[in-house]
Amino acid sequence: MKNRIVVALVVVCVVACQQDQQNPPGPPSVVRDSAEIRIVENAKPPEGSRLPWRIGPEPTVSIGVVEGEEPYMLHRVIDATRVSGGRIAVANRGTEEVRMFDARGVHLVTFGGRGEGPGDFRSLWRVKSWPGDSILAWQLVNRRFSIFDSNGNYGRSFVLQSDENASSRRSLPLVATRGDGTIVSIVEGDADSTGVELVDGEGRLLVSLGAYPDEDMITARGSRGYTERMPAAYSRELVTSLWGDLVVASPNHRYEIRAFGADGALARIVRREHTLRIPTEADKQFYLDREIALRDAPDVPAELLEEMRRVFGSVPVAETFPAFSTILADDAGYLWVREYDFPREERPAPLWTVFDPEGHVLGFMETPNDLRIHHIGEDYVLVGVQDELGVQSIQVRPLERAER
Repeated sequence: MKNRIVVALVVVCVVACQQDQQNPPGPPSVVRDSAEIRIVENAKPPEGSRLPWRIGPEPTVSIGVVEGEEPYMLHRVIDATRVSGGRIAVANRGTEEVRMFDARGVHLVTFGGRGEGPGDFRSLWRVKSWPGDSILAWQLVNRRFSIFDSNGNYGRSFVLQSDENASSRRSLPLVATRGDGTIVSIVEGDADSTGVELVDGEGRLLVSLGAYPDEDMITARGSRGYTERMPAAYSRELVTSLWGDLVVASPNHRYEIRAFGADGALARIVRREHTLRIPTEADKQFYLDREIALRDAPDVPAELLEEMRRVFGSVPVAETFPAFSTILADDAGYLWVREYDFPREERPAPLWTVFDPEGHVLGFMETPNDLRIHHIGEDYVLVGVQDELGVQSIQVRPLERAER
């Protein structure tokens, strides 16, 4: 009898271990393949549950001071990234410069500057790593890409092919640079759609990932005859990101994440259980009051405020709230999808659903309220912080990924 019990226990343990290997920790998921597309269906993590992951409260590196040497006095930082050797590149839009720091936060070199010449910037917008220890910077005006070497020496510039050959289309900020020297770019299309493209290091189109519905745009009309295009209240958006070798391009009107390969073919669909919510009249009033409050100032005439109230009051409300907002991928291949923040409902901290590299839900994670995440490494996050005096800093915070 004892032998039978032992055998039974061994069988149960073996089956359980096999199931654990097939189904990673977290809510249950179902995987199936359809026409070479991997589809992962996930349950929602339990309400109130949290992964045992944590961003440390104190930085290991901090760049930014109230008073001191010029390179450390940051102003209107728009982007930052960590590149080879742990160096940190900061896009300081206040001076239209890229400032490079070593892994300890010590200033190395500053390049760029406000101007029209080679290596200068107007409306510096993004800074990314580029093959060969180089840096790629992108500016809004003229939508020009500029490449610098690791010492900040200017190499060359280019614009996207779509900018040169299609005057009716407008390139929007780049999404990301890939390790193979290609760029993921989004391009404004027609009828409220946005295209996603892969381009090479000369700005030439390699492959289009297709056009997708973006914000629900409407034409608002003022009493004096002017018109203005603006999104509907709580409109959906096209959310894009890199995810390892895949490119994510997904409208956020439902909880479905679509990822494409470098050939432009749809490779993976990841879904998570989610109940769509319909905006109420109170939500519409909140939208109106918020938009007016953003524009209200002592020098704004009362009649202009009344006109804005009338215009925003006529803006339609989306049928449902978006299902999620931002998508980020870390260096370990995990996908972080930020939960949508509903109006009139304040969260104690931003809430993210974390997916493993295969698209299985691991669980919820909170990040500190005062951090703007620029990059997530395997054991750190690169963040922007602004204190109560308005002083900006770029920090490296430790990321602890504890086991369940």
